Amino acid sequence: MVHTGLTTRAPELVDQYRLAGAWRAETLAQQWQRVADAHPDREAVVAPDGRLSYADLSLASDRIAVGLLDQGLVPGDRVIVQSANSVGTVSAWYGLLKAGLVPVCTLPAHRHHEIEAIARRAGAAAHLVQEQPRFDVHTFAEEMAAAVPTLRVRLTLGAGRDTAGTRIEDLAGTGDPQAARARVESIQAARHPDDIAVLQLSGGTTGTPKLIPRLHHEYWYNAARYAKVLGWDVDARVAHLLPIIHNAGIVCGLHGPHSVGATAILLPPDPKVVLPAVAAEHVTDLIAGTPMAALSVPLLERGEHLKRVILSGSKPPEGMFEAFEAAGVWAGQLYGMAEGLFTVTPLDSPRAARRYSVGVPISELDDVVILAPGTETELPDGEVGELCVRGPYTITGYFDVRPEPEAAETTAHNARAFTSDGFYRTGDLGMVRFEEGYRCFSIEGRLKDVIDRGGEKISVDELESLLTGHPKVAEVSVVAMPDPRLGERGCAFIVPVPGAAPNLLDLREYLAGRGVAKFKWPERVELVEALPRTPVGKINKNAMRASITARLEAETHAATG
Repeated sequence: MVHTGLTTRAPELVDQYRLAGAWRAETLAQQWQRVADAHPDREAVVAPDGRLSYADLSLASDRIAVGLLDQGLVPGDRVIVQSANSVGTVSAWYGLLKAGLVPVCTLPAHRHHEIEAIARRAGAAAHLVQEQPRFDVHTFAEEMAAAVPTLRVRLTLGAGRDTAGTRIEDLAGTGDPQAARARVESIQAARHPDDIAVLQLSGGTTGTPKLIPRLHHEYWYNAARYAKVLGWDVDARVAHLLPIIHNAGIVCGLHGPHSVGATAILLPPDPKVVLPAVAAEHVTDLIAGTPMAALSVPLLERGEHLKRVILSGSKPPEGMFEAFEAAGVWAGQLYGMAEGLFTVTPLDSPRAARRYSVGVPISELDDVVILAPGTETELPDGEVGELCVRGPYTITGYFDVRPEPEAAETTAHNARAFTSDGFYRTGDLGMVRFEEGYRCFSIEGRLKDVIDRGGEKISVDELESLLTGHPKVAEVSVVAMPDPRLGERGCAFIVPVPGAAPNLLDLREYLAGRGVAKFKWPERVELVEALPRTPVGKINKNAMRASITARLEAETHAATG
């Protein structure tokens, strides 16, 4: 069966990546084991359910690997992973890799619509679920097994002994250590670094996520380069607040720290858990989405060991950098995607670059260009266009195990997603800028995240950045709403600060006072208690567009009777 998405790179690029040492002749599990053997007594992972040293994690994952194969799984089989930030999840993760199995990274919040489609697209052989409050994961797993014929093995985390399926905890606690290690080594020796190690999900908010094939050598390199740029070493204690079974979680929160023998601290985005943990666990590095900025002040008061904060997801509002800097904490920004490219503001980059850009690619082998949208014409520095990339850890196509015509959508998307010379079209608007003479990149929104108001293009990212400074605005997201005359107008969804209720006139006066062109002003305000978000914490603009469109239609219907 042909796998859509495993497009071969140009031979000269392959040679370049291998000669530069980006692609090592080892599997992902082999590279992790080398680090674990060098630091057996150091803490590898800390989570709400416990902690493990590298030696403990090595033994647990060896045993899990053998136990998984004894369930009838074979190397190359794909396993849906639907678990949360826990020691058990990390043990299962490395156990899957050591068994030569391919984790398919889904989210605990995914349900029938997503999991069935993902499992079919992946041809998944097993489904790992973890206990969830107020949701029966076991009945759910039964229904998925009935719907997807290839799902033949059920795995659980946190389940009672009387539930159906194989408990990961039972596998981790049984088996001869030496025999397990020998079997894992034999399995890994038969795997190839060019094989698929992991299947991640695309970050789109419409339709079923596409599968992103990450290969053994490049995926570890991705994480190791990230850790190197940030200066991590064995003493780093890295706290990650987003789901670990997600690309940013694996690269930044797990493999990144583990590439240098550091400690991965996995926390839920809950202030009641995060605040005491930052102090108690002597966190040195915190990776958080910009909406977690509300935690900045209490973190600074309690996190005396905190050295670095990396912000991602959206541009930081005024005052955030200043708060960290006043406490002596280095602040920077991250941009990344499951398809590959990561940029980060290096430790020695100028303050202006850290404040107003997402820095530079983490590898000198990354080839990044800004193209005029819909073309292959490169734009000069300072002009906004589509960010496109080619490099040692950026994919060459999406994955789909299904034969045509079922996989036709993936095949068609692959044809659109790459330029003729193999650059991946990210769909993000970016530009090259110079801050204090430092050449870096900034993200200026999405290609589709532009309001076309009578032919005038309004950058939503720019408008949101402006409105964030309004004293009555706690959080804002701007979307295009349909208009019969102009095509589109701007609608601002606003979470007000407590006790405030900014209206349209407030916003217009604020923008006028800053010399903003009138056509850019929003033409409707919707006050909300919270902005809708996807399961991984990204702002869900599609939900807001659907909401305002439905409201406009209802208002039109009411007005016309």
